Amino acid sequence: MARKRRFSIVAETSRGIPLKQIDVFNGDADGICALQQIRLATPCNSELVTGVKRDINLLGRVEAAEGDRITVLDISLDKNRTALERLLDQGVRIDYFDHHFAGDIPASLNLAAHIDTSADTCTSLIVNHFLNSAHILWAITGAFGDNMHQAAIDAAKPLALSDEQLHGLQHLGECINYNGYGLTLEDLHFAPDELYRHIAPYADPFSFMHESTAFKKLSDGYATDIAQARDVSAHIETEKTCVHILPDQPWARRVSGVYGNELARNHPDRAHALITETDQGFYRVSVRAPLTSKEHADTLCMKFPTGGGRKGAAGINELPTDMFNSFIEAFTATYS
Repeated sequence: MARKRRFSIVAETSRGIPLKQIDVFNGDADGICALQQIRLATPCNSELVTGVKRDINLLGRVEAAEGDRITVLDISLDKNRTALERLLDQGVRIDYFDHHFAGDIPASLNLAAHIDTSADTCTSLIVNHFLNSAHILWAITGAFGDNMHQAAIDAAKPLALSDEQLHGLQHLGECINYNGYGLTLEDLHFAPDELYRHIAPYADPFSFMHESTAFKKLSDGYATDIAQARDVSAHIETEKTCVHILPDQPWARRVSGVYGNELARNHPDRAHALITETDQGFYRVSVRAPLTSKEHADTLCMKFPTGGGRKGAAGINELPTDMFNSFIEAFTATYS
């Protein structure tokens, strides 16, 4: 894990003038649950910058001045390098938590980098370590949502949770993650910043599940959409690989990621590709490496424009239609 200067993640004041705190986070379960832990530990009124799960070039949206603070959660440093360097040069202090490919980490006293690209961790677990397990139930929820089931179970062992409680946290994580997928915010049940605001008052995820109408809406939508996905036959299926093509429909865009996770759990020795059609001249691709190895998904997807991710799970935001066959050949060659 790469670490640089360590400082608290809360806005300060300078000569009585409040400084701006900006929280930049992936709109999936890992990003939201990581932010939930941090703001439970260090409450403040912050500006939220987020988007659909695949909208990862988030730092480019940020305008900040010297002395402002930014906390970045679950977006690739490498994909945001130009904006990061700009903000650091402006004197902005940045805490960066992530588990995606980072490349070279800028050397700056304004940057505290907490980055671990190991295949068995996620941003929620990195934050949990940073906070000494202060809000571990939300870390477990984020890990389940990021399809890190064994890591979530391992993190939960000291708590002696029942099977029912573990299943509840798993379902919550998967529902939050499910909400992040979509081509646009209009595809989602909740914009990710709105969903975070529903979650923010709850230190206990079980209370959120029992009391929040937002959770019921997510759970009901998840059940409906995953049932439709399970009815779609595989386009290609071999012992080592499987490809599903989902239609150009909001439900398919919402469910593609969590359905890929489900397929990976059900067939841990097989690689899976979920390809969602669009009417904009490209496909959207989700890749899940075999859970028994958790390798090569990031390097495979980075061979194609707009591709990226991590070793066990990656994607291509906009695969040109004329590169479809090239992707299938590369996917098959990678995992055969």
